[in-house]
Parts: sequence; C-alpha cells; structure tokens
Amino acid sequence: MELSQLTLTETQNKLRAGDVSSREVVQSLIDAIAAKDGDIGGYLSFDAETALAAADAADVNLPLGGIPIAIKDIINVKGQPCSCASKILHGKYTSPYDATVIRKLREAGAIPFGRANMDEFAMGSSTENSGLQVTKNPHDLERIPGGSSGGSAAVVAANEAIAALGTDTGGSIRQPASLCGCVGMKPTYGRVSRFGVVAYASSLDQVGPMTKTTEDAARLLGAIAGLDANDSTTLDVEVPDYVAALEGGIKGLRVGLPKEYFIDGIEPAVREKIDAAIKKLEDLGAEPVEISLPNTEHAVATYYIIATAEASANLARFDGVRYGHRAKDVDNLIDQYFKSRAEGFGDEVKRRILLGTYVLSSGYYDAYYLRAQKVRTLIRQDFTDAFEKCDVIASPTSPVPAFKIGERANDPLQMYLADIFTIAANLAGICGISVPCGTVASDTGTQLPVGLQLLGKALDEPTILRASHVYEQAK
Repeated sequence: MELSQLTLTETQNKLRAGDVSSREVVQSLIDAIAAKDGDIGGYLSFDAETALAAADAADVNLPLGGIPIAIKDIINVKGQPCSCASKILHGKYTSPYDATVIRKLREAGAIPFGRANMDEFAMGSSTENSGLQVTKNPHDLERIPGGSSGGSAAVVAANEAIAALGTDTGGSIRQPASLCGCVGMKPTYGRVSRFGVVAYASSLDQVGPMTKTTEDAARLLGAIAGLDANDSTTLDVEVPDYVAALEGGIKGLRVGLPKEYFIDGIEPAVREKIDAAIKKLEDLGAEPVEISLPNTEHAVATYYIIATAEASANLARFDGVRYGHRAKDVDNLIDQYFKSRAEGFGDEVKRRILLGTYVLSSGYYDAYYLRAQKVRTLIRQDFTDAFEKCDVIASPTSPVPAFKIGERANDPLQMYLADIFTIAANLAGICGISVPCGTVASDTGTQLPVGLQLLGKALDEPTILRASHVYEQAK
C-alpha cells in the first residue's frame, strides 16, 4: 500500500513506530498529486518545498505530528495564497497570518499542505463555480465532486491527501463527502473558530474535518476545536476526547427518522442504501423513532435569504482598493468599484450578492430578511423538540449521487436543492456528519458513493461520532 493511501490514524501509528518518516509521507502525496491531479483538479496549488521542510522538522509525538493536512482555499495560511477560488483574489493576495485552525494544527504538529479548490467564496454545491478550475469526482471524472468543499473531498477520496479541512455553510462539507465517499463533519456552530476563515455567511459558516474514517475525523476535530479570543462566537466549553468517545456500542440509541427527509425526490437507489444503513444501525442495537421536522419545507428559502444577506455585507470589502483585483482604465472611484467587482466575481457570487442586497434593502427587509430570521427560530425549535424523542437524526446526506458536470449549471434552483437535507442543520447551529454507506451504479457503470447523514444536538459531537464509527466498523 502506498503511504498516500493510509488513513490519518494509520499514518500516525507508522510515524510513531519509526516505520516511515514524515518526509516520506509528504513525498508520497506529492507523487500522487503528480500522477492524478492533472485529471482531478483538486488542488489549486501546493508548496512542496515548504511542506518537505516542515516534515523534516516534525515532532511525531505531538497529536498530529508530521501529518500533512490539505486546506480549503478559504482558510488563511501564512505565506500561502488564499484566493477563495476567485479571480478577484487569485494572484493578488498572500496571507500574512494563520487562521486559528491553522495555528492549532501547527501546535498539534500537523503540516498545512496545499490549497484545495472550491466553489468561489464557498457559494455552490458542485465546485463548478470555482473561478479558477473545475474539480472532478475521483470515482467518475465526468461528474462533480460536490461543493463547496469539493476540492477537499476529492483529494481525500483520491488519496492525494491524508485528510483535509473544509467549511460548511449549508452542507459544504457533508454533501461533497457523501458524493466522493469520505467522512465529512460539520461541528456545532461555535465549536471551532472562524478567525482567519474568509467569511461567506458569518452566522452559518463552520470549519470541519474531511477524512477517510470517523476515527480520523475525531482526531482532527479534537485538534481544531475550542475557545478562541479572536472569535467571539466560539463557545467556552471543554473540548472532550472525541477519540475516546468512539468506544462503546449504540445499544438503545434512539435514531430519529424525520418524515420530511424521506421524500419522493430521493433517487430510489440512494434510498435503498439509506434504508439498509438504518437497518444496520437497528441490528447494532439502535432504536428507530419516527419524528417530524415540520418547517423543513421552508429551510432552503430561509437559507438563501439569510446566507445571501450576510454574503452581500461580507463581500463588500472586495472592492479593489486595498488588495485584490483592480480594474484598469477607470474614470473615477465609483467606476473602479463597479468594474473591479464585475471583472473579479463570477456569476454565482454576483447572483447571491444581488439577492442579498435586495432582501436587505429598504421596503423589503421586513418582508424577507426579518421573516427568514423568524422561520430560522422555528427550524431551530423543530430540532429541539425532535431531540426530546431521539438521540441522533438519520437521513440521506444528498438525495442523489454525483451528477454530471454541467448538468445543473444553468439551473440555480436545482443546484440549490442539492443541499436540501443539510441546510437546516446550519440554520439550527447543530452538528452533523456524513459517513459512506455504499455505492450505486451510474448509467455508465461507474460506482458512485452514497452518504448517510447523522445529526446531533448542539455540542453532542461525541454521540454522532460514536454512531458513525460503530456503523462504519460493522458495515
């Protein structure tokens, strides 16, 4: 087995036993990228020289000592580009500082490795909205890897990374993890610092791990979680030992099955895999419980009002004045703003900025934004009520397997519905994980991964990690 194929835990064990060196692990990834990434397009860039130097200096006795971690291109790493896969920043901005999650990775001994492609400013569900390149699904190069953390999912699935960090605003970790066949976790809002993560929708964004196994996700989450003085939304609560929490079975665990998530729109082959996964959980001792999340039908509309409103404010800073793309041949300052943003932003980013500005505008604020915030409260209450009857909630992560590149490119509504089962967790601020639960055959005969989503109460990552791990070990 190539070193690049190892899980994070296997890599750690080999490093500590002295069977391999960190340099050998990094070199194995460099070789894998050279062999595969020309076809997949998962990385926007990677600094091999810096990574090898960090490997030579690594202390393998630290929690993540000597292990390279791919980084979504929305997270600042000192000395590396951070373009958010947008022409407005590409080649124009090098980060002068580390995001808190990167500082924590370094303190744990990990090596930030490579910039993973994404939908521009995390706005998308397929990574087709990247302003720089299209990433392809390693299981079928004609299909999308999901989004917006599609690059992170693809490089993990293709064994071009040991593990990766992504961000999840409405499913952007869980959905690509499902479509690429890896584990992806969205922590509770406030569990992980957002300092140094370029903001899309500040009340929804959360950084999380994308890995080959649930145990790897537990290790990576443990390294990046915790209070941060630079982010006032982080929670001042103890970080548990997530790896230790994997132990123990799930006998008596109440698994909620929301009737609103098991709908006709799920592709039959996907539904079959999800039903089989739920049956496996039952065989392992879990108790299925039917629940209702009645405001689910409003989740997509609510999300695309709140997220776009926050995006229109957050992206106002990209105006070509202090940094980023600056248009030439302008007549005045206003003209510079208009032309710089028109040239630098892609169509989807423009669409969301315009929508967000509209819902915040005078005369429409109450009708749209304020009403959406009220519905968000109802959605959050739905989950609070549901968790009185169950311990975790199970559903498909995505209603369909990976679709073909270009298939939904001209239909924004269909693209938005790709996140129908993931969006509500971000609105409610709870935690969720996607774990592989089999594959389905495509029309061309390729095998496409399916993901089982498990949602948990706020700060109850240990329970969904345990359930995911027990299922993963038994399937």
